[in-house]
Amino acid sequence: MSLNIAVVMDPIEHIKIRKDSTMAMLWAAAERGHTLWYLEQPDLFVRDGVAFGDMAPLQVFHDSGNWFERGERQTRKLADMDVILMRKDPPFDMNFVYTTYILEMAEANGVLVVNRPQSLRDCNEKFFATQFPHCMVPTLISGDMKKLRAFVHEQHDAIVKPLDGMGGTGIFRLTAGGPNIGAVLETLTVNGNQPVMAQRYIPEIRQGDKRILMIDGEPIPYALARVPQGDEVRGNLAAGGIGEPRLLTPKDRWLAQQVGPELKKRGLIFVGLDVIGEYITEINVTSPTCIREIDAQYDYGIAGRLMDVIERKAKARH
Repeated sequence: MSLNIAVVMDPIEHIKIRKDSTMAMLWAAAERGHTLWYLEQPDLFVRDGVAFGDMAPLQVFHDSGNWFERGERQTRKLADMDVILMRKDPPFDMNFVYTTYILEMAEANGVLVVNRPQSLRDCNEKFFATQFPHCMVPTLISGDMKKLRAFVHEQHDAIVKPLDGMGGTGIFRLTAGGPNIGAVLETLTVNGNQPVMAQRYIPEIRQGDKRILMIDGEPIPYALARVPQGDEVRGNLAAGGIGEPRLLTPKDRWLAQQVGPELKKRGLIFVGLDVIGEYITEINVTSPTCIREIDAQYDYGIAGRLMDVIERKAKARH
């Protein structure tokens, strides 16, 4: 059964074709004979209670110089689609929230949206992790600078970061008695008006910040360890970290088992757990990456396995 699969993403002409996970999904869908449609966030709209998209037919190619071809845009009901892949990168701002409202209307008409729009709204990638405190180091979410200072003093060494960042932006390491605590906290909390996340520093970051990919609540058997370089405390690839694919450890699998049932219940079909040492630090639900880097080492066919699940769930809706 051929499916109509629409993707909502950042401009396809600007992606990094060598490492883009969305492209892996689109290639896997095209190889199975599914029809692809392309949208960007501003292309979605609602008229008289009906969700529409100005979408273009899309073809994708394994060619680093010519990886896509778009047809003429046409206005179609989102309900005409079988599947919508929501792959717009953060920032998670009000435009993102409004987009989830539109996608939720499509979902109500039988479209499978990956990931579920309500869960994209509900599961902030930092905040959601706090539902599993037994899997985390001591963590505080607050905008109160006195509480944050006390936490840093209590832990001696802490990481502080914004709740809406991505790619390692805005992450600071603070130590008790350090000279810049006040300035950093004032900046991150906007003078106490915005909550941030503070976590005990995990020294195992030197061995890498692991991304564990979850498909329908189950981990794939490999992770990508993003290893910081030089004196950097961030392992994020966008911050200069080097990716090293590795087999999951028994503790990695245990952490995945703790989170997996909740992901499945919430319709979070494709998720990335961030793990440092033996602890979860974040749960990425918006547009998880690292498919290409892991497959380059292990050839596991992650996008194909994801498409197996999407096809099964889409057909069940019919």
